[in-house]
Amino acid sequence: MIACNLFRTLPPSDNPDFDPEEDDPTLEASWPHLQLVYEFFLRFLESPDFQPAIGKRVIDQKFVLQLLELFDSEDPRERDFLKTVLHRIYGKFLGLRAFIRKQINNIFLRFVYETEHFNGVGELLEILGSIINGFALPLKAEHKQFLIKVLIPLHKVKCLSLYHAQLAYCVVQFLEKDPTLTEPVIKGLLKFWPKTCSQKEVMFLGEIEEILDVIEPSQFVKIQEPLFKQIAKCVSSPHFQVAERALYFWNNEYIMSLIEENSNVILPIMFPALYRISKEHWNQTIVALVYNVLKTFMEMNSKLFDELTASYKAERQSLHPPTGVLFNHPITCDCSHMIPALPAFFHFL
Repeated sequence: MIACNLFRTLPPSDNPDFDPEEDDPTLEASWPHLQLVYEFFLRFLESPDFQPAIGKRVIDQKFVLQLLELFDSEDPRERDFLKTVLHRIYGKFLGLRAFIRKQINNIFLRFVYETEHFNGVGELLEILGSIINGFALPLKAEHKQFLIKVLIPLHKVKCLSLYHAQLAYCVVQFLEKDPTLTEPVIKGLLKFWPKTCSQKEVMFLGEIEEILDVIEPSQFVKIQEPLFKQIAKCVSSPHFQVAERALYFWNNEYIMSLIEENSNVILPIMFPALYRISKEHWNQTIVALVYNVLKTFMEMNSKLFDELTASYKAERQSLHPPTGVLFNHPITCDCSHMIPALPAFFHFL
């Protein structure tokens, strides 16, 4: 009865150019009827008298496949019910768990490498977040492979914003289970780092901060160099939201403690970008944030800071030698017309 009422070929979208980020979804016309069926099925699954040993005669692999196909429905109400139903089936039918994970894997791979269209990615990731949370330790090789080969490539799809929060949660869950996965995850994110989409860059930076919130110091040392080279590029971005999001890392106490422990490596990477932005960036808010970061770095390691300042100025002068009397005067940074009351120590810049 459930199969006859629920399983159907989903109609094509009314809008062939449907953009889930911009357009309203097409709601299922028969939803009042479907809702009754979903509610009945859920109560059936959640009943204390439900016996999986009997239920598995009809709730089999074919049933699960047909259920997963419905996740492509444009109607968010149906996808929400499907999410709960599939989660209950995963919890009660132990023999179907590996099959469900494999089929979700296949849906994601097809989505990433073939269609770039599937309406239920966010809902499936929500289910996976709960599943990952229950993985036993040590993690199986298949679970690690799923993270690296499937979840990380999901970051490269154009419509990432539709499911990024759920995806980032899954990634962080894996890293909390097994910190040794941090290095391949960070390198994977750097590989797929957006080049031309500022909105996606801001999302990537948010996810990186979530990862750094749970990273172990021993793992941070392994990824600090490539990671902060990318952060330096983001800080230098002409798009102020990207630069601002990167500079907000210095407001995070745990990240600041990691930076301070490794300032000998991170400061030389970040200094040229920060110095240049303090002179050239068009946005006053970014300039103010950069000065705060420079002040923090100077307080962390004043000796290294002075050495980098001197070497950077010498390098600049060798590339742009003075051509007139005008350049014989010391270079100072007077930004008082841009931002109020800058501390006096910034005049060395």
